[in-house]
Amino acid sequence: MKVILKESIRNVGEIGDTVELAAGYARNYLIPQGKALQANKQNLKIFEQYKKSLQKKAEQIKRKAEDIAKKISKVSCTVVMQANEEQLYGTVTSADIAAALEQEGISIDKKDIVIEELIKTLGVYHIPIKLHPEVKAQVKVWVVKK
Repeated sequence: MKVILKESIRNVGEIGDTVELAAGYARNYLIPQGKALQANKQNLKIFEQYKKSLQKKAEQIKRKAEDIAKKISKVSCTVVMQANEEQLYGTVTSADIAAALEQEGISIDKKDIVIEELIKTLGVYHIPIKLHPEVKAQVKVWVVKK
């Protein structure tokens, strides 16, 4: 059975692909869950409209991520940790950075914060944040002693 995929499915295809699948898989799983449409002229037209709406949503999400990236680049946040002269009693986590950004008025999911090396000493760090597959930002984080 030929179907048009409404979303990417591993080992099957990407959004918009027309693929030949087992009739049972298509009829009993993909079509009822809204992951595919049966390939015919009417559904091709429906999918084109669906594709346009997806593109508009994707552009809006990207613009929103770019706006947040601009805000982040202007902000530096402070994380207060217990420490001796240089060494921290623990590490700075992405949750700590997300909380510090929240205090600055920027709401970021801690999963978007990419800490490449553990932060175990006092100092200034530039931490990358992945807001969108195409949009990244860096926040300046000051780690200070309590």
